[in-house]
Amino acid sequence: MQLKFASYNIHKAVGLDRRRDPDRILAVLHEIDADIIALQECDRRFGTRESVLPRARVEDSPYRPVPLDTRPLSMGWHGNGFLVRKGVEVIEAATIALPTLEPRGAIRLDAVIDGQRVRVVGMHLDLSGLRRRHQAEAVLSHLGGCEECPTVLMGDTNEWAGRGGVFRVFDDDWTVLDSGRSFPARRPLARLDRIIASSEWDCVDTGVHHSALASRASDHLPVWARLNCQG
Repeated sequence: MQLKFASYNIHKAVGLDRRRDPDRILAVLHEIDADIIALQECDRRFGTRESVLPRARVEDSPYRPVPLDTRPLSMGWHGNGFLVRKGVEVIEAATIALPTLEPRGAIRLDAVIDGQRVRVVGMHLDLSGLRRRHQAEAVLSHLGGCEECPTVLMGDTNEWAGRGGVFRVFDDDWTVLDSGRSFPARRPLARLDRIIASSEWDCVDTGVHHSALASRASDHLPVWARLNCQG
């Protein structure tokens, strides 16, 4: 089983031209053509926290949002949301509370694809290095209480260090992929956006999606990985 995963901090759909353009974000996602996408900053921060991607436009795309039973107008939780390709069977979705002083969170989905259960976590970690490590530990602790299955973690880690930092939390059962520099979008310097795979996965290919459209649509570029599951 081979799947393409992607993570994208969409900056509330506000591009480098300071325009909020959800259709531009959806066009970038169409370019990436992934099976499962973790979004960060996909909801407005205040008020009803409504999604910045209109649900009807998402439904007209190859994707559908994964409901998390949080706020009725939101797509995600603390700005984290999932889109899955239509036809992917999601059997469970949950939120993961993270230790923090500012609003942060992570989300999890379990899906069945080709008869195989697959787990994905989307996350947006803190600006503080100490809190980032505590949050990554909280994610791993949550996963420890779940039935084991092939798992992919992805999101905006806010980790500027290429090695060490928050990545010290992950032992030999995990592979931290180096997709490339994703921030800032116009001239990327940092590998803030990461995909981390459990030992059941082989990485076929990974990279940063740096198209002309993606370089304007958000302050981050999307990262992606094509992974092959060994079961």
